[in-house]
Amino acid sequence: MPNTPPSAGGSGTAETHPVPRTAAVILAAGLGTRMKSRLPKVLHPLCGRPMLAYVVDAARDATGARPLVVHSEATAKIREVFSGVADFALQERPHGTADAVRAALSSLPAGTDEIVVLNGDKPLLTAAVLVRLLQRHRAESAALTLLTFRVPPSAPHGRVVRAGDGTPVRIVERMDDPERTRLESFEANSGVYAFRSRWLVDALVRVRPSPASGELYLTQLVEMALEDGERTAAVDATPDSTTLVHVKDRVDLAAAETELRRVTNERHLRNGVTMEEPSSAYIDATVEIAEDVTLGPNVILRGETRVGRDTVIEAGSEIFDTVIGERCRIRASVLESSEVEDDVQIGPFAHLRPGSSIGRGARLGNFAEVKKSRIGAGTQQHHFSYIGDATIGERVNIAAGTVTANYDGERKLRTTIGDGAFIGVDTMLVAPLEIGEGAYTGAGAVVTKDVPPGKLAVGVPARIRERRAKRNGSDADSSPPSDTDGVTLASTVQTPESTADVSGSSGADSTAETSESTAGTVEGGRGAP
Repeated sequence: MPNTPPSAGGSGTAETHPVPRTAAVILAAGLGTRMKSRLPKVLHPLCGRPMLAYVVDAARDATGARPLVVHSEATAKIREVFSGVADFALQERPHGTADAVRAALSSLPAGTDEIVVLNGDKPLLTAAVLVRLLQRHRAESAALTLLTFRVPPSAPHGRVVRAGDGTPVRIVERMDDPERTRLESFEANSGVYAFRSRWLVDALVRVRPSPASGELYLTQLVEMALEDGERTAAVDATPDSTTLVHVKDRVDLAAAETELRRVTNERHLRNGVTMEEPSSAYIDATVEIAEDVTLGPNVILRGETRVGRDTVIEAGSEIFDTVIGERCRIRASVLESSEVEDDVQIGPFAHLRPGSSIGRGARLGNFAEVKKSRIGAGTQQHHFSYIGDATIGERVNIAAGTVTANYDGERKLRTTIGDGAFIGVDTMLVAPLEIGEGAYTGAGAVVTKDVPPGKLAVGVPARIRERRAKRNGSDADSSPPSDTDGVTLASTVQTPESTADVSGSSGADSTAETSESTAGTVEGGRGAP
């Protein structure tokens, strides 16, 4: 009777083979002098992440374990950037790839059966390619398995030489290989390997310095394995050769960025995002975009940006580390480290600076700027206005030209505006300041003192007045206007009976005020969007 797997309920046991314990070693000790930069090569950004981050991801996904990154003193910043994501080993003096792997051995987990070795400057390498390498390595019971691909004869890579049965027998470097010039293409060493751990530990001790450079190279191990009577194998990854790109300088970096951006954009397109011109969309790999989002031409989405369903981001918008809700429309604007709730309209040419929060259904007009402020639900902030270090309530109208004067030369000071308030055209709000619920300011007012709820501030400097009833006898409307509301702020026109200074100033002062003149008819006086 055949064995029945325990999961099927039988009492027998199926023959199983334990999965080898695999560790990945990433070589990142070289500074990368051809980059001409003080920043270590593997920390240069690609689509919003350090180059090395993509290699760490591929190694972790292929092995199921946190990789070990070998660094030098010159690249020690890697430890800071990838703390908690990778383990580290120090190569005290860069002395070749074999020396780098030897420096890693003492830091590998006990009981490691297999070691995958790869370079930190291959950001396009995928976990799927590494898994294929490991599968072939195990199937062949090899001591060493290479990942190879075909290249033209002008390529600088080492050439893999195979025996008649296909076994890799050695790697010939360019300077020692005149034969390659007569070839149309050759099989190249990618610098990605899988090793049997126990054999590798012994073999690394026997690697000899290169006569040309004096350094210790992993390429010697192919011949050494055969001398030891071990098997070698290779996986031809030519169909995936774009994933084996080795970034040597900024030209290679730009090419890798282009390919990674293409892959990223294609992923979003397949997941339900519309791009009017995909080749002009710059989207970091860390960005999240929901279905049915539409991106216009020349849109840039960076960092930890997240975009909700049915939102439209129009041409020329730049968005950094910002969370955008559903059904929003962003027109040619810049948003930085902010939060935008559902059904918000922004722009064109608006600017959200870091720390801004825009409530549901709010509208920001052209050239509106917000900095470190909360804009409440349903509030409208119209054109050529600045709101900084402020808390704005719900359904507030902020008319064109409004400015919060939030800096006294030493400190940033806050402004608070209550629900339903109406801030007239060209109002200057001098912080610290509180505008009460339903309060109004007249056109051109310079407000330096708190305005109680329901009151009116007019003049330069502004004085507090009772709001006058409209001519039809009804109470003045403190709700924000519609897009087609009238153009006069009639409630600021005062009668002699209504000029009592609530703030306590004398009647003589009151008659000298310019409240009537500041309430004149102004096109867009209520802040047309």
